[in-house]
Amino acid sequence: MLPYRHAVRVELLVGIDRMRAATVVLQRTRLIDPLMGIWDAPDVQWWWRQPRATDDVPLPVWFDEVGPVGVALLTDWGDAVQGDALVVPGTVALDDVWSALLRAAPPMLDVLARDDDTELLDLLGDAGFAATRERSASTWLDADRRPPVSPVPDGYRLVDRTQRLGVPHPMRPRNGDAVEARLLETSLYEATLDLSVETDDGAPAGYALFWHDDLTGVGQLEPMRVLDEHQRRGLARALLTEGLERLARRGARRLKVGFDGPAGRALYTGAGFVIDAWAGSYRRGSTS
Repeated sequence: MLPYRHAVRVELLVGIDRMRAATVVLQRTRLIDPLMGIWDAPDVQWWWRQPRATDDVPLPVWFDEVGPVGVALLTDWGDAVQGDALVVPGTVALDDVWSALLRAAPPMLDVLARDDDTELLDLLGDAGFAATRERSASTWLDADRRPPVSPVPDGYRLVDRTQRLGVPHPMRPRNGDAVEARLLETSLYEATLDLSVETDDGAPAGYALFWHDDLTGVGQLEPMRVLDEHQRRGLARALLTEGLERLARRGARRLKVGFDGPAGRALYTGAGFVIDAWAGSYRRGSTS
């Protein structure tokens, strides 16, 4: 671990300014360590897809002479609020960001922690968090080992968002009417990496959003969904392999995707992704 430096200043930020600061913190972290942590810059940009009650909560961001190095994040998912204390290694102490996060957080708070993150696990235990049953994993794949593109099954076609301008975004039913406008506010969203499959008569069947971070060389998938009535027909594999191919062509060197269930694990490890780390969800407080 690098020795800690003093951050130049701390500012309270809200909304898109805080999301942009978190983007920088995660990018700087990834440039130092190719596997550290759970999140990458596309994750916080994907979280921006819809307005949240936590957008307007002022939270501290730490800066050094280069830019943001630490950020306390709260993300309201509707049924729970997620907390994240993000730091660039060797800059600001995790304990400082964690303490600020707890001071701003509601009584019930969810935090995701890697099984090997002993520092965060100790902080969670000291603050009275308990493990839930929710488990997830992150996986990685070198871009030059990506699988070949799988054909789209008969009766379907694969398109990207540049081919469907003016048509309602297929993510709207689950993510709200503002999803496309919010994605366009982020720095990493690209319409050519926003893929969907539809039936030959134009009915939506599924979608997958791929992100390319040119600064870190990471290409990421988040999210992937195939509608229930169109599952088990090879659509997820077609979306995945086409998206990975486009990421590689854009210059991505390493590819990342997470999963939290057996179907996702089978799809991604079957395509060559290797599990890097498991994480558990921890909660303080309860709904009772």
